[in-house]
Amino acid sequence: MTEPSRLRLTAYAAAQLVLGILALVLAILTVTGAALMVVWVGGLLLAISVPLTRVVADAHRRMATDVLGLEVPRPYRPVPSHPWHALVAVARDPMTWRDLAWLVWACTFGWVIALICVLELLALVTWPLWWWTLRPKMRARSQIDLWFLATSRTERLQQRVQVLTETRAEAVDSAAAELRRLERDLHDGPQARLVALSMSLGLAEQLLAEDPDAARRLIGDARTTTSAAIGDLRSVVRGIHPPVLADRGLTGAVQALALDMAVPVTVVADLDGRPPAPVESAVYFAVAECLANVGKHARADAVTIAMTHVDGRVRVRVHDDGVGGADPGAGTGMLGVRRRLAAFDGTMSVSSPTGGPTEVILEVPCDLSSPRTTPSSGPG
Repeated sequence: MTEPSRLRLTAYAAAQLVLGILALVLAILTVTGAALMVVWVGGLLLAISVPLTRVVADAHRRMATDVLGLEVPRPYRPVPSHPWHALVAVARDPMTWRDLAWLVWACTFGWVIALICVLELLALVTWPLWWWTLRPKMRARSQIDLWFLATSRTERLQQRVQVLTETRAEAVDSAAAELRRLERDLHDGPQARLVALSMSLGLAEQLLAEDPDAARRLIGDARTTTSAAIGDLRSVVRGIHPPVLADRGLTGAVQALALDMAVPVTVVADLDGRPPAPVESAVYFAVAECLANVGKHARADAVTIAMTHVDGRVRVRVHDDGVGGADPGAGTGMLGVRRRLAAFDGTMSVSSPTGGPTEVILEVPCDLSSPRTTPSSGPG
C-alpha cells in the first residue's frame, strides 16, 4: 500500500480540525442525552448523537487505516429495526462507550495534534518541522484513534467465542427441530401407509383361499399404497438433501427451483466451482425459503437470483418487485435460514420497504472446489 503524501496527511489533519469541533458537540449531546434518559428528550438526543458519532468515527477510522496502511473492519454490532431494541443493542455495544471516550480525545489532545500539523505548514519558520515530523505525529494520532475505534485482538477473540457459542446453540436447536420434523413426516406419511399395507396384505392372505377376487383387490390396493409410500419417502429424502443438488450442483438446483415458480425467475450465476456439500445445502434451502416467501406474500411479477463467489464468500442476491414489507424476524422460516447460515459463519440481510422491492442477500464464507457441472446462467 502506497504511503500517503505529506499534503494528503495535512488534508487529513485539516479535516480532523473541523470534525474535532463536531466531536465536542457530539460529546456534549451524548452525555446530556444519557443524563436525561428518564424523560423522552434524552432518547431523542441519543438518537441523533449516536448515529452521527459513528459517522464521524468511521471517517477517522478510514483516515487512520490509510495513514497506517491497515485494514480495520467496522466494529459495531448489528442494530435492530425496532426503536427500543435498537436502543438496548446500542447501549450494550462496547464500541458505543469507546466512541464516547474517543470523542473526548478527538476534541482535546487529538485536535491539538491536528492543529499543530496544519500550522507548521503555514509558517515558513516551522516548515522544516512540518516536513520531518508530520508523518510521526499523524501516525501517533492514528494509532491512538484506532486504539479507541478498533477492537483489539483479545476483544475480537471474545466476540468470536460469543458468536460461535450462539451459533452452536442455534445449530443444535435447528438440528433437533429438523429431526422432529423428519419424525413427524415419517410417522404421518410412510409409516401410516406401511401399516395400511401390512393390514391389506394380511387380509389378502386370509381371503386368498376363500375369496380370490377380494384378495386380488386387496393386493391391488396394497400396490397403490406401496407406490404412495415410496413417493412419501422420496419427499422426505428430498427434504434432507435434494438429489438435484447432488447431481447438478447449486446452480442447477436453484434453476430447478425457479422452474417450479409461478412467477418468472431469472437465475444468473458466476460460480467457478462448487461449495462444500453442507454449505451448498444450506444455501439451497435458504434460496428455497426466499422463493417460498415470494410465492406466498410478495405478489411479485419477476424475481432475479444472482449467485457469485467473491473474496472467499458465496453471495446470493434474491430480488423481487413485489409489495415489500417483509420482516425477517416475524416468521420461523427466515429465522431458520439465519440460523442455518450462521452455523457456517454466514449472514442474511433483508431490505424490504413497504411498497417494495424486496432484496435478500445471503453470504457464506467458503472455498469452491471441482468444476461446475451445469451452465452458469439461465432463465427460470
